[in-house]
Amino acid sequence: MGAGDDPAAKVQEATVSLIRDVEVLRNVPMFANIEPAKLKLVAFTSERLTFDPGDRVFAEGDVGDAVFIIVEGSAEVQVATPRGPLKVADLGRNDVVGEIAILCDVPRTATVVAATPVIALRISKELFFQLIAQVPQMAVEIMRELARRVDRTTERYRLAVAGDEGGSGAAEPVDA
Repeated sequence: MGAGDDPAAKVQEATVSLIRDVEVLRNVPMFANIEPAKLKLVAFTSERLTFDPGDRVFAEGDVGDAVFIIVEGSAEVQVATPRGPLKVADLGRNDVVGEIAILCDVPRTATVVAATPVIALRISKELFFQLIAQVPQMAVEIMRELARRVDRTTERYRLAVAGDEGGSGAAEPVDA
């Protein structure tokens, strides 16, 4: 029997993975105030996914059925434009993405593509809403993060408009 067939080794690997995932969640601001037992439940019930560079985590227009937390690696957030995909943000360790679609009950507003090998936790819409109901502070953290994003987007828009008036835009096209 090889090491991959050893049930005790598989249990130990799953336990180590669960502990790592709890640590990742603890470092994400919206999960920081959740009690450890609930974090373990979130880590246990979330799905651990891997993506190779160039793989889509999800696509603009998809149904929003889950939130993703980047555990390892980096990804790009892209939006469709008439001239092709436009990179609007970079994601890295502990970043949360996909919450807009499930909070607003709208299709995905952007495409997320792995820039490097990515490991992500996928938290279902149902579990995410259960957590918000049980931990009101989580809702506050989500509002703070969304407000930060609106602020950054507004600033980028100002810079892009000012750049267009001066002949150079702040937008960063993506090679497709």
